[in-house]
Amino acid sequence: MAAAAAVAFGIRTMLLLAICMLPLSSVEAMVRHYKFNVVMKNATKLCSTKPIVTVNGKFPGPTIYAREDDTVLVKVVNHVKYNLSIHWHGVKQLRTGWADGPAYITQCPIEPGQAYVYNFTLTGQRGTLWWHSHILWLRATVHGALVILPKLGVPYPFPKPNREQVIILSEWWKSDTEAIINEALKSGLAPNVSDAHTINGHVGPIQGCSSKGLTVKVKAGESYLLRIINGALNEELFFKVAGHKFTVVEVDATYIKPFNTNTIVIAPGQTTNVLLKANHKIGNFLLAASPFMDAPIPVDNRTATATLHYQGTLASTVTTLTSLPPTNATAVSTAFTESLRSLNSKEYPARVPLKVDHNLLFTVGLGNAPCATCVNGTRLVADINNVTFVMPKISLLQAKFFNIKGVFTDDFSANPPALFNFTGSQVTNLRTTKGTRVYRVGYNSTIQLVLQDTGMITPENHPIHLHGFNFFVVGKGKGNFNPNKDTQKFNLVDPVERNTVGVPFGGWVAIRFRADNPGVWFMHCHLEIHTTWGLKMAFVVDNGKGPNESLLPPPSDLPKC
Repeated sequence: MAAAAAVAFGIRTMLLLAICMLPLSSVEAMVRHYKFNVVMKNATKLCSTKPIVTVNGKFPGPTIYAREDDTVLVKVVNHVKYNLSIHWHGVKQLRTGWADGPAYITQCPIEPGQAYVYNFTLTGQRGTLWWHSHILWLRATVHGALVILPKLGVPYPFPKPNREQVIILSEWWKSDTEAIINEALKSGLAPNVSDAHTINGHVGPIQGCSSKGLTVKVKAGESYLLRIINGALNEELFFKVAGHKFTVVEVDATYIKPFNTNTIVIAPGQTTNVLLKANHKIGNFLLAASPFMDAPIPVDNRTATATLHYQGTLASTVTTLTSLPPTNATAVSTAFTESLRSLNSKEYPARVPLKVDHNLLFTVGLGNAPCATCVNGTRLVADINNVTFVMPKISLLQAKFFNIKGVFTDDFSANPPALFNFTGSQVTNLRTTKGTRVYRVGYNSTIQLVLQDTGMITPENHPIHLHGFNFFVVGKGKGNFNPNKDTQKFNLVDPVERNTVGVPFGGWVAIRFRADNPGVWFMHCHLEIHTTWGLKMAFVVDNGKGPNESLLPPPSDLPKC
């Protein structure tokens, strides 16, 4: 259905699909039922064919539609050889952590031949989120959009678009992605970069291949809401449309103060909604996505392309091209992120915590560990506060709920074990410690977390995703965080609210959130290779007072380890 909408945009748009699926007469929240059959499907790109893991045989997978406060039930049936779990990225999962999805954090994986029903309510959320597999590297092809429309009768806080379109940016490897990461772990080195980027599963026209590019059809004078998702495994991306500007109105399913730009920057895990005005009478215009990387790290330099086609334009019309920023265009990325401000209106206030109960400093970076069988005698690892996270054998949430001892320890440090010039000269000891450690907080406590990049091996931009919460990005800077000077510059009025934020190359970012959701909540880098290497940890939020402030019991069909 989503693929049909992408190919025939002017005929069947996602807005019309959503309206068809959602009630028009009732203002009450509803229960939405979906079924995900996880199956293998052959896919051909870049002149080669390989079997991929899909949901319902589609890449990207089906779009889920709902309205704010609806309850969603998704039955996931695993027909492939891999263990599986699905994460509903950005859904707060209030008291329903069992449905969050990260394998061995909130559930044991769904084994081959088994099924699990994810049951969650979209309480107070509206906008563009997404879903993806949360085990191994399966999310390379197991992902799709989650579109949450406002409650019936509630308008957007921006001009109503004529039509809407989901745009999912991703990566594509000719080889099997599981084989690629397994070989990298065996060698101790970084994995091969992808062979192409995709837009709604299309790489664009390739000389010598029969592949066709994606065509997005528009009508002159109309406005379009593009719901853009970065589903790539390891790369931040620029996105542009030739001859058009965007008005950015939402990020990570939170409304922002609108601003205009011709280029968006979007990290893996993030979503961005933009308005595009079809302000030409006729023509074909290039849509393009290319990587952003301002560290000395190899990336896939292939640009994904599609065509914005105006109704009535002849097929022979030459496409108007656009130039994308250089791969290392830090200034473009910084200008975009610094333009993001919460809407902070009466209807959508920015409830920034002003009092802080837990003041945390977490360093993020790379390291190495001894490995006798690896190429150089060591293997690359990643860490938070010098701890490389070790995945447990049963889920942390089960261990917490059933008080199972020996699964994790709650001694994750509030600060790095040693203070040094984090973004300066290299240290000689690149070793990290290992452990399944969590940081425990009380219900409704407030957290300020400064995420500090380090120069260990190399500084890099890390998109950090926190499950179970949105947070406010109150500050950001280059170099080492200085609590005496930098806190004076924090924006506590209208900071952007997100679920995934980039820790800048050689810099830091400060976030604040209120821990009003009991459970175990994963926090990790959304560069999949860094998560694999151990750049992850979890917060344990204790129950509050009474059942409304407590985690619900696990469902009867919760997968077993």
